[in-house]
Amino acid sequence: MQDRFTRVKVREQDPKVRAHNFEEVCLGYDKEEAMLEASRCLHCKKPMCVSACPVNIQIPDFIEQVKNGDFAAAAEVIARDSSLPAICGRVCPQETQCEGKCILGNKGEAVAIGKLERFVADWSRENGVKFNECKPANGKKVAIVGSGPSGLACATDLAKAGFKVHVFEVLHKVGGVLQYGIPEFRLPKDRVVSREVEALKDLGVEFETDVIVGRTVTVDDLMEKEGYDAVFIGTGAGLPRFMNIPGENLNGVVSANEFLTRNNLMHAYEEGYETPIYAGSKCVVVGGGNVAMDAARTALRLGAEVTIVYRRTETELPARREEVHHAKEEGIVFSMLSNPVEVLGDEKGWVRGVRCIRMELGEPDASGRRSPIPVPGSEFDIECDVVIMALGTSPNPLIAATTPGLETNRHGCVVLNEQDQTSRKYVYAGGDAVTGAATVILAMGAGRKAAAAIMRDLLPEE
Repeated sequence: MQDRFTRVKVREQDPKVRAHNFEEVCLGYDKEEAMLEASRCLHCKKPMCVSACPVNIQIPDFIEQVKNGDFAAAAEVIARDSSLPAICGRVCPQETQCEGKCILGNKGEAVAIGKLERFVADWSRENGVKFNECKPANGKKVAIVGSGPSGLACATDLAKAGFKVHVFEVLHKVGGVLQYGIPEFRLPKDRVVSREVEALKDLGVEFETDVIVGRTVTVDDLMEKEGYDAVFIGTGAGLPRFMNIPGENLNGVVSANEFLTRNNLMHAYEEGYETPIYAGSKCVVVGGGNVAMDAARTALRLGAEVTIVYRRTETELPARREEVHHAKEEGIVFSMLSNPVEVLGDEKGWVRGVRCIRMELGEPDASGRRSPIPVPGSEFDIECDVVIMALGTSPNPLIAATTPGLETNRHGCVVLNEQDQTSRKYVYAGGDAVTGAATVILAMGAGRKAAAAIMRDLLPEE
């Protein structure tokens, strides 16, 4: 019998092997391992894990079904609240959400909720289990702008409620950040992302790629000329931030957003594709979030020696603990309490290094984290030929600029009222377009809230 306070260890690729390939790192549970891990759940009367889940999956109920070996029943429980379980089980920060509230975590290790969700989703896909029930068509049609997690979640709930749903995607593949932002070794595209999208097509959701809403067509065009009853803006936050330090325009300085898009969406790492990408021989990644870890681990697999520069300590790293652990296992170096002040270049305009300054932590800032303060006279240089800036992203201003009356805040994020409505009637928004860069599951939760608001406003009699 499994020790109640110790997790069933999940199988992973050996670090020395996976550092040289783009295959999935975590291999997941098999049936016996999943059932054994599920047996650890206490099935609490007041499960805090459910309230900590942004989409409120009935976690103890699906885990109980896994324990009993009824994986189809477990999938049915999850499907009530999540349209992307195979994705969320892989990339959501469960340790700060559902697993962070697990009672077992007080004295030992929390139940591996994410790994169990992933197992159920993968088992369902492999065994052809689908949940395609929809209400009769209600005569209303909704345009979804953006096919990332918020748009897909909104589309799912609306389709199930009988709406005709059409999703417009600016890129040539559906999935938004799931396609371009998260590496293959964390989230397989054909085996996982594309299959989740196909499930939405089975619900009747239509997808149209290569459409730039704000250029190809405007929000007003969709409503006035194409007859959509409502529009949901789920365009994410794809505009990268930079430090505005000397040397940032040198050849060899790139945003993590562009670097990952070239690799993930355009398959730069894969033979047979001609997408140019340059990771250099020595690469410095600036930042400490999940995107920084993704960029660093991608550069490593492309052959570079990689150093992550972060201005606080490891305790303050915003990245998932699992991703930091994997990065260290793979040989990535962390230079903590360091901050770039200049990118150094050679006579040909290419990067030759980064000049950093040591930092110390002062009083907490508005985020609750202790503020980093430069230590005078502590500058030092790191030799490198590529610098990847992973400092966060902001919403692209295009839709706001081409949609009269759509209110945004000083960060360019769409503003919602207490009823989850924008300043434009029948125009809704959610995910990173509203909050700025956040997590997949938070974006999904926002998409579901928007869908509920659309149902309320367009079908008031119900």
